[in-house]
Amino acid sequence: MLHKNYYIEQEKQEKLLSRKNVKSDFYNGIFDRYEYPIITREHIPLTWRYDLNPDTNPYFMERLGINAVMNSGAIKLNGKYYLVVRIEGNDRKSFFGVAESDNGIDNFRFWDYPILLEDTCPEETNVYDMRLTHHEDGYIYGVFCSESKDTSVSDLSAAVAAAGIVRTKDLKTWERLLNLKTLRSPQQRNVALHPEFVNGKYAFYTRPMDDFIDTGSGGGIGFGLCDDITHAVIDEEKMTSLRKYHTITEAKNGAGATPIKTEKGWIHIAHGVRNTAAGLRYVIYAFATDLNDPSRVIAEPSGLLIAPRGDERVGDVSNVVFTNGAIADENGDVYIYYASSDTRMHVAVTTKDKLMDYVFNTPVDPLRSVECVAQRCDLIKKNLEFLAKQ
Repeated sequence: MLHKNYYIEQEKQEKLLSRKNVKSDFYNGIFDRYEYPIITREHIPLTWRYDLNPDTNPYFMERLGINAVMNSGAIKLNGKYYLVVRIEGNDRKSFFGVAESDNGIDNFRFWDYPILLEDTCPEETNVYDMRLTHHEDGYIYGVFCSESKDTSVSDLSAAVAAAGIVRTKDLKTWERLLNLKTLRSPQQRNVALHPEFVNGKYAFYTRPMDDFIDTGSGGGIGFGLCDDITHAVIDEEKMTSLRKYHTITEAKNGAGATPIKTEKGWIHIAHGVRNTAAGLRYVIYAFATDLNDPSRVIAEPSGLLIAPRGDERVGDVSNVVFTNGAIADENGDVYIYYASSDTRMHVAVTTKDKLMDYVFNTPVDPLRSVECVAQRCDLIKKNLEFLAKQ
């Protein structure tokens, strides 16, 4: 017989899972925010956390607890919305689980089991932040961070980051490929695969790094080509969206979701980081690259697209929003899935048309306060002249 607390927790969880999400009163004309997070640690199935047998767990304790859920890859298949969620256990190890929803904004439910990757890297300690790309070669690729201990130093926090690659057709059976090699960058994080061949080659957006935390000489989001994704090697990395002094990308930036193809260009939803007295602050920003040359930036609106607000600012790593998944629907809707403060998952909903308007018509950052004020004064003047005519 099941413990009485199982029924209590099951009822609480079902109420959470079936709760309808509603738009918040937030407004900026670009996207809609929603009232509730779409996935939290409380969404994780009870069977993943508890031993349900009263003989071996008489107090109905969590045996394998979950600390947080975050940074989910996203894809739509057969009419359903799927997130490959980064799930962090109480032991700090991350792993991936598939959650599905009929509408992309609520009722996300996990499959019975998490993803068990092929154990091909004996030095690998942790995996996280999978970006999903439905490539024109027919496969769905997942590119994620593969983290190992840096054995060249005694510091227990020193690590080495590489880009792991898996592929699948159904999100159920995953083939592990060799990790990406970048010949001119010692480490890689936040790597995303472009959905189309470029000059007959596989194209990756990279983030060159000198070590695990600091980008060092890494100047921004890179772009590189490789011939064979089963043995992916990139020699030259061109730079796309660059880091800039006194902007939201000053400390570092990185690719987010797989870029979205529009009639005007590829729209990228990325993250930028700046340092503050309270630590690093992560926000989400957007830019566009050329349809024929995805390494060339053609539009870069000023400032951030999404920043942490209210409760989103509080969590394991506070004052952070981060995305590595978005879905562009057939009807033009775009779902941007983002985590707040490394703790929970949210969705922001917009459209391709709105994203194009935002990216291509928002003024660029002139990079100096006096010019920013002049830019704003020009907007005010236009508005006052327009209002006077009404």
